[in-house]
Amino acid sequence: MNPEVDNYFDKLDKWGKELEKLRTILLDCGLTEDLKWGSPCYSYEGSNVSIIGGLRDYCVLSFFKGVLLHDEHNLLEKPGDNTRSARVIPITSVKQITSLTPVLKAYIYEAIEIERAGLKVDFEASNELAYPEELTLKLAKNPKLKAAFAALTPGRQRGYILHFAAAKQPKTREARIDKFTPKILEGKGMNDY
Repeated sequence: MNPEVDNYFDKLDKWGKELEKLRTILLDCGLTEDLKWGSPCYSYEGSNVSIIGGLRDYCVLSFFKGVLLHDEHNLLEKPGDNTRSARVIPITSVKQITSLTPVLKAYIYEAIEIERAGLKVDFEASNELAYPEELTLKLAKNPKLKAAFAALTPGRQRGYILHFAAAKQPKTREARIDKFTPKILEGKGMNDY
């Protein structure tokens, strides 16, 4: 057990018992515990395997490479429309965890085996995103912007494209592109400081 993670649990008022139970299961599987992104994270030989956390209506056991798990019991859910790799198991009670403990451990051990085997998620297959017309025009008109956008990591490019394309009106898409142009020129992602 990691003392930093102990502090996380000391501050919980919702889902504390459920997350403590998940913590015990993850540690029983031989994973290393750390606090990452403000949540308890569990790794195998330095590779992130799982992270747990509480949401409003449930808490989750999340697998970083969940898309590679077999999911024989149909427990895994995609946490968001644009999520490509992670999958979560929503949890609403200690009773649910207790009844699922052998299944949860099987999923965790499978996730560990995925890391041992060095398996990777093929992001190339789902990497094709349609650029909004407004972005295509701005990149064509501004060679510096085009070069800066091309130099961004694929994840940062994807974040921008999804954000720009999510706007329903062309005017809003243009405003979003204009707002983030300085960050793109600095080589930064949307959430970078």
